[in-house]
Amino acid sequence: MQQDHTRIVLRNPFGTMDVPAPNDKKVMDYAATAVLAGDAGDANATRWAAVPAPPDPLEGAWLSRWNGGADPTIPGDAPDIWKQGRAEVRIVGNRVYMRFDWDSGRRHGLIDAQREGANRLVGKYVNLTDPRIQVPWVGLIVDTTRVDGRFPNGRLDFRR
Repeated sequence: MQQDHTRIVLRNPFGTMDVPAPNDKKVMDYAATAVLAGDAGDANATRWAAVPAPPDPLEGAWLSRWNGGADPTIPGDAPDIWKQGRAEVRIVGNRVYMRFDWDSGRRHGLIDAQREGANRLVGKYVNLTDPRIQVPWVGLIVDTTRVDGRFPNGRLDFRR
């Protein structure tokens, strides 16, 4: 995707900054140790979202939530508190782009992940509100209504 007014070429389909080096050594090292079972005991197993799934298995509207860090712009936030928001998933080739928000849409993030096999996603998250925040992320596509996700400090999950 090329931005007409700047001539900047972007990999992601959202028109926002790209996630820098989404499969760098730090990401791959984290992916080698991150475990997501996708079973009924997982923190994302309980249905917490209700977004209708389109015919395409991943693309479209989702809800997101994350924990494991405190957003200093949210009064009373703590690492164990879930931050929920809306999300949209788009597919370009073997890359999965997940753009999401939290804090009533005031904060935004983007995941750029590569598919590994049928149900594993490996990539990086960038906080679009504060791009200095970038961390590895690994996801497991459990089904068309659930993607379990993990980053080094916590969870970043998606549900429909």
